[in-house]
Amino acid sequence: MTQWISRRARVLAAGVGAGVLIPVLAAATPAAAATPTVSCTSAKAGLADKLKKDITAALATRKGTVAVGLYDRKTNTTCTLRAATAYDSASTVKVTVLATLLWDAKKHNRYLTTRETTLATAMITKSDNDATSTLWRQLGLTKIKGFLAAAGMTQTKPGANNYWGLTQETVTDEQKLLKLVTAKNTVLSDNSRAYILKLMNQVISSQRWGTPYGAPSTVTVHVKNGWLQRSTHGWRVHSLGTFNGGGHDYMMSVLTQDNSTMSYGITTIQGVAKAIHKDLA
Repeated sequence: MTQWISRRARVLAAGVGAGVLIPVLAAATPAAAATPTVSCTSAKAGLADKLKKDITAALATRKGTVAVGLYDRKTNTTCTLRAATAYDSASTVKVTVLATLLWDAKKHNRYLTTRETTLATAMITKSDNDATSTLWRQLGLTKIKGFLAAAGMTQTKPGANNYWGLTQETVTDEQKLLKLVTAKNTVLSDNSRAYILKLMNQVISSQRWGTPYGAPSTVTVHVKNGWLQRSTHGWRVHSLGTFNGGGHDYMMSVLTQDNSTMSYGITTIQGVAKAIHKDLA
């Protein structure tokens, strides 16, 4: 399912929304800057260097702009690339929407309603855009910003005027979110975390591409992807994944833009994922 885009959002996506996008011709030519490099640290001898080498090699022949976040609890390993670069979230923001819904329900000491459960399930497992728009409007920016503050996701800027797919996100904040979902904390209850992971594990087969590619058969996979085409920066194609079981406990976020096609972005993400799974396994 393509990322939600209303008639007015199509105008925005075409780059003609007043005050939304800088016209391409008016953009100043950026000064030449050093190409960002993959940075890794690990408590396991040799692993950081191997990951850095293999992630770099996976991206060596790929066009586009790619951000990578990796955290492995077992070996205290972290890798980052363009950690603070902001991307249009597309449908990856749906995990944040669900987390906000559960966080708010916990604050009010209530369970989700049957209606909310139906909407949440469609939003995550099928990437249903109408369900997401309904929940986004129900929550409102105050609650969404409240959750982001509680989660320490200071680099995430919610999309204005209900355009949730234009939320600005970074791999730094997406990794913070995945850490919250996968370990005990004071922001999300254990039941909430289990519910998010359950739905991410039940994503339909046609949307299970990206970060799960090459994962060991011994791990349980939880995934949420996003994809959106706009007139500037081509296709945004993103994938969030967490992997646990069989002695493993790790998570990764890969955000990409400037892809010529959706398929091209998927292939880029899967090259990175395959290298990471192989090195950690």
